[in-house]
Amino acid sequence: MGLKTVTGDYGTAHKGRGAASNPEGRFESLRREAFDDGWEIRSEDENDRPRTSVTPEQAKSIITHNESPDLPFTKSINTYRGCEHGCVYCYARPSHAYLGLSPGLDFETRLFAKVNAAQLLREELARPGYTCENITLGANTDVYQPAERDWCITRQVLEVLAEHDHPVAIITKNALVERDLDLLAPMAAKGLAQVYISVTTLDHDLARRMEPRASAPRRRVQAIRALAQASVPTGVMVAPIVPFLTDDAMESVLAAAAEAGASMAAYTVMRLPWELKDLFKEWLEHHYPLKAAHVMSRVRQLRGGKENDPNFGTRLRGTGLLADLLSKRFENACRRLGLNQARRSPDVDTSRFRRPRAGSQLDLF
Repeated sequence: MGLKTVTGDYGTAHKGRGAASNPEGRFESLRREAFDDGWEIRSEDENDRPRTSVTPEQAKSIITHNESPDLPFTKSINTYRGCEHGCVYCYARPSHAYLGLSPGLDFETRLFAKVNAAQLLREELARPGYTCENITLGANTDVYQPAERDWCITRQVLEVLAEHDHPVAIITKNALVERDLDLLAPMAAKGLAQVYISVTTLDHDLARRMEPRASAPRRRVQAIRALAQASVPTGVMVAPIVPFLTDDAMESVLAAAAEAGASMAAYTVMRLPWELKDLFKEWLEHHYPLKAAHVMSRVRQLRGGKENDPNFGTRLRGTGLLADLLSKRFENACRRLGLNQARRSPDVDTSRFRRPRAGSQLDLF
């Protein structure tokens, strides 16, 4: 490769990583193109592989307010920027472009930890005009990604929510959520906690390629069992459904989750905003070249002939005959397995919320 850049190598699959390249974000004015001049011999040992760096960040605010009509929450918290899970289909990848970084390898190797998240949350909950409603953890990047083992920022946030009896919903694909059962179980007993585990497929080989540093599929099912046994309302997210790769796994994922104790279920169809389209197609050509054209053909069938549909109401489920069939299959499987019998999420109790005392951190001074 005759040209190297500080953002990484281009077009080469790395063991344990999802993206194969590190293209510039859409806001960058310069573009670099790699070429092979025949002089460099490619090899990848431990020293060549992209390494993860986590930079502490002092966030200015921590609660994100969402106005999207097709999402079931209005407030969310993301304790990290970027995600080491490396899921190649992740719709959050393009957000790294706002940092001047690549949605490719940068997204999964150059992470930022919001070290003041718990402090900011306490301050925001203490504001006189604050209205208590369910807060979702993990709406953009996974709050239980591997970095959480060392940084424990998500746990600190949960401790604040538990201390003030504030309801929370968690979405994750990492079994590390089991670590916080000592907080989640008492909260759930008060109607303050529920957890959704995302399981895309039960095929370990596919999962290893598609979401390389997330917990293995069967391990996620075990996490569902542990949460359910602790009486935490638990659901499964069959998300995202990737046409021709994971769409045939819907029923098996739902069955495994139901057997483990899940009571709720939901699904979304893969969406490919901005730079993600090219990253995903590059991954397809490397890992599944014989299926690549067929996968993208089905994507376009679900998206009205396009590769992405950003419109509310259709972006999460798709349109057309294939989308209708997915919906019917999901409804039939849930009915057969006893999922979503309550027809709505468990009641969230906001009446218990106790506002932090303003200035309580300074009482000793």
